[in-house]
Amino acid sequence: MSLRPADLLIARAVRRGGPWLAVLAATALLGAAADLLLPAALGRALDAVVRTQAGAQAAAGLAGPLAAAVLLVALVVACDALGVLAAGVSGARAAQWLRSRVVAHTLSVGAGMTRRFTPGEIVTRAGVNVEETGRIPDAVVTAATLIVPAAGSVVALALIDPWLAITLVAGLLLIVAVLRAFMRKTTAASGGYQQAQGEIAAMLVGALAGARTITAAGTEDREAARVLAPLPRLRAHGLALWRLQARAGVQAAVVVPLLEIAVLAVGGLRLSAGDLTAGELLAAARYVVLGAGLGSALGYAARIARARSAARRLEQLLAVPAPAYGDRPLPPGPGTLELREVTVRAGGVPLLSDVSLVVPGGTCTAVVGRSGSGKSSLAAVAGRLVDPERGTVLLDGVPLPEIGREPLRRAVGYAFERPALFGETLSEAIAFGLAAPGADAVRAAAGAARADAFIRRLPRGYATPVEEAPMSGGEIQRVGLARAFAQAGRLLILDDAMSSLDTVTERQVGRALTGPLSGRTRLVVAHRVTTAAQADQVVWLENGRVRAIGTHDRLWDDPGYRAVFRAEEVS
Repeated sequence: MSLRPADLLIARAVRRGGPWLAVLAATALLGAAADLLLPAALGRALDAVVRTQAGAQAAAGLAGPLAAAVLLVALVVACDALGVLAAGVSGARAAQWLRSRVVAHTLSVGAGMTRRFTPGEIVTRAGVNVEETGRIPDAVVTAATLIVPAAGSVVALALIDPWLAITLVAGLLLIVAVLRAFMRKTTAASGGYQQAQGEIAAMLVGALAGARTITAAGTEDREAARVLAPLPRLRAHGLALWRLQARAGVQAAVVVPLLEIAVLAVGGLRLSAGDLTAGELLAAARYVVLGAGLGSALGYAARIARARSAARRLEQLLAVPAPAYGDRPLPPGPGTLELREVTVRAGGVPLLSDVSLVVPGGTCTAVVGRSGSGKSSLAAVAGRLVDPERGTVLLDGVPLPEIGREPLRRAVGYAFERPALFGETLSEAIAFGLAAPGADAVRAAAGAARADAFIRRLPRGYATPVEEAPMSGGEIQRVGLARAFAQAGRLLILDDAMSSLDTVTERQVGRALTGPLSGRTRLVVAHRVTTAAQADQVVWLENGRVRAIGTHDRLWDDPGYRAVFRAEEVS
């Protein structure tokens, strides 16, 4: 039977425990073997006392079994101590591998991931769920090695007396039934608990993004109630987990003593019949305790159940396909962008429908339309932040999926409405993503974005740490524009990237787009008349479709086109 994807992920995580996983398994097995040998050593010591009459002879007969027992106890203690260390290290290595894989895959998928999961949900899965899954090596290995003393106890009792072994097997079957039911129910309850955790985290991240709005509106209590709305479900699932564990614990607590009593009762009858020695009965009593130790797997079963549930949530992230890149180089060209019958959907809702257009190389095209018309979706597919559901996007005649990652990202530069600035300093933020940026190129890009002047006024200039730079929303946008200008080799895409600029600065940046940057193809999502008027052509979107393409002056004669800008000004 084939394993489920989540179970395969767990198996790979276990293997990533590295050499310490082997140490964990070896210490667990060695400790289990020592536990199995200890009752036999104690039994021999007791039989030596019973058989021997003289004290000196008794001491001589006891020396060997007692020494063996002491060594076995020391071995058990040493194995336990080393096992704790190995469990911690192997679990940390497994969690490191899982987190690296989840984070790398999430960033590789990019916008496609955030279209399916909220940021809070992604963070919860990459944090809490990774930790829960990362504990799996210790739980799996320790739970598996518990079978060794259980099986060994059955064999040892069979060698002492078959009836004792049969009694132990009957009790172990009951314990296994309890564990199996507990695993199944706990996995389901853990899934609900983790889902509620993710919902709370998702809403909290959203609330933090709008913290200023919440404070200004005085709706803190209402928002706190909204964020914590899943709390009753979280509590219900948590209580269900505790009830399941308590119920299974009570069942195991009842079965184990009854099992011990049953074995001792059978052993007592066999002793009275002369079929057992006192030492064998003592050993049998110890073996039944070891065998019944399978009931202690309850805690490990709970951890495995939570890990399986967490692994399913991680596998849902990993199942989102990352975009595949080809190996075709970009041929020499002016940066001509072409969309052929492109359709984009999100959650079954069409954002773009059969859009076809050509942006000639070296020209500036403004994309306009009312809110929700598909402008940002067009900007996203133009540089392959998102792949269309249907249709083809080409850059200089090459479909974007066939271009290698590096050539494509060096050819296309993006600027956004709310840019995220990465890098330690402002210089690094502008050069982010460039292989070998030069200071002159960074300053030239900042100058074109009208960011050079305010950066130079800072005490440390371009060396100012990003977190310490006192920047307004418009200044942050200018740094984001500078980064896009520095990166764009052929195609520059501005997705509402000048919305926070004042009118004078916007005009200055607009002149840079038609001046120093005119050698690159520019696709600009525009909301202002001045931006559209400066473009070589305008693409007018309505309900995800192209309503018209032409110059701003020609389209201005259409009342519907003029209404687009009046609607934006009102909004």
